Amino acid sequence: MAPERPRRMSDPVSWFLIEPGWKVMDASGEEIGSVDEIVGDSSDDIFNGLSVSTSLLGRPRYIPSEQVGSITEGQVQLTIGKEQVDKLSEYEEAPTSAEILPDEAGAVHRAEASVEAPIHAHEERLNLLTRTRHALRRLFNR
Repeated sequence: MAPERPRRMSDPVSWFLIEPGWKVMDASGEEIGSVDEIVGDSSDDIFNGLSVSTSLLGRPRYIPSEQVGSITEGQVQLTIGKEQVDKLSEYEEAPTSAEILPDEAGAVHRAEASVEAPIHAHEERLNLLTRTRHALRRLFNR
């Protein structure tokens, strides 16, 4: 038999490229779930965290950005173990951003405020069918 080739590490990528369904690995390298939503403000390049589905029927957990160690194509590596992930709170959708302007604000300032980007990069949650499809894809692509 031929010797097994070492796996190449992927290059790190920006949080802007994370997509729902990407694998989420704990600190030991074990797959613990998949990305459900990405939370951040893309207009100011602020990454807040991730909503991660750790089971098919369970509620997603919120992983703060401080717990994300690295992001590579198709995978997010955490700095904490599965036990700590299970202790994290459930994901609760954050409110979108809003700027309240005085009535005297100029027309240009009001027009700029009306196109302000929301906090969420992905506004819709994954439904049960989509989460099931991601779980099956992960199961059969091993």
